[in-house]
Amino acid sequence: MKTILIFVANYFPGFLSGGIARSILNSTEWLCEDFRMLIVTRDRDLGSNTPYPGIQRDVWVDLGNSKVLYLEPDQINCNYLRRLVNDTPHDVLHLNSYFDSVFTIKLLLLRRLGLITTRGVLLSPRGEFGWGSLSLKYTKKRIYMELSRLAGFYKSIFWHASSSLEAEDMVQSLKIDPATVLKAMDLPIKVSGLALQNDQSGERLRVVYLARLTREKNLDGALRILQGVRMPIDFDIVGPQEDPYYWDECTALLMQLPNNVRVTYRGVVPPELVFETLANYDLMFLPSHGENYGHVIAEALSVGTRVLISTLTPWHALESDGVGWEVDLADVRRYSEIIDMLAIQTPSERTEIRASVIEAAKKRLFNPVVLEHNRDLYLII
Repeated sequence: MKTILIFVANYFPGFLSGGIARSILNSTEWLCEDFRMLIVTRDRDLGSNTPYPGIQRDVWVDLGNSKVLYLEPDQINCNYLRRLVNDTPHDVLHLNSYFDSVFTIKLLLLRRLGLITTRGVLLSPRGEFGWGSLSLKYTKKRIYMELSRLAGFYKSIFWHASSSLEAEDMVQSLKIDPATVLKAMDLPIKVSGLALQNDQSGERLRVVYLARLTREKNLDGALRILQGVRMPIDFDIVGPQEDPYYWDECTALLMQLPNNVRVTYRGVVPPELVFETLANYDLMFLPSHGENYGHVIAEALSVGTRVLISTLTPWHALESDGVGWEVDLADVRRYSEIIDMLAIQTPSERTEIRASVIEAAKKRLFNPVVLEHNRDLYLII
């Protein structure tokens, strides 16, 4: 059985880093019979100065079907990483960011200097080359991309793209051989909320934005779209505030919404309550600038909640399947028209559609071909 040594900046029990941790956890649950998964991560959540309570550090501990090594930030230096990689037998080194200064760049520097040995390297950028993400601090990123390429950091490694669109972005940005890019859509949660649905639909359309409150996720765009909604709706915002300046910008937009749009900020929801939370809404609204996978989209569909998203995700043909809509971000009017159309429906009409959404979600989420592609990521290397 192959051993996969995985490095990721933040992992469970934390949840503020978004979908990357969920993608890795889902992989460990689906592939545990084929591979031994070892995960190295920080001992705290994204942006936190406090370690997880009760966590053992610097020792391998069981978490689901994997073993996790939690590290203090101060100990994650090049010498420690060199010893860790060389002393941990593994077949594949799996990195989960291109730009992470610690869990990717330090490791690739050690590899380039010949200070660590590993049989194969797989790098999953996790959406970092979509323009919505890449455009943030673009000049700094472009400089690093050129310097690291000249330094040979990325020689003889394989790349993981979760969609054809991401693969194209990576090849174009990095000038890499397309043959080194392996495509495998992220896996959904193995035990999902498919049996969970809320039949108590109210008179007003209930809409939720559930994601990190960042410019990439486009909460400001969602609020601008809602300015054009004419029917009465309830709009709840759920997610962590990462940038106080961005939240101030969104707060100003909240003040410009029409009286028919009633908004509430609900704070952060822990992972174990995401399905239950989504089931309380008629629509999940996420017009993001790009999603590597979009776990919250899968989670919404699995409980019968339709989705309204941008075209910049791997989720397509939603309307033909009766589970939602993907709309070009430039077509602001189309977004507001869809929301108004749903708001006109009766509560019973909105409730009745949920069962068919769940059935369609089953077919979309549990695809054996996707599972095989994820298994091949580690077998090919």
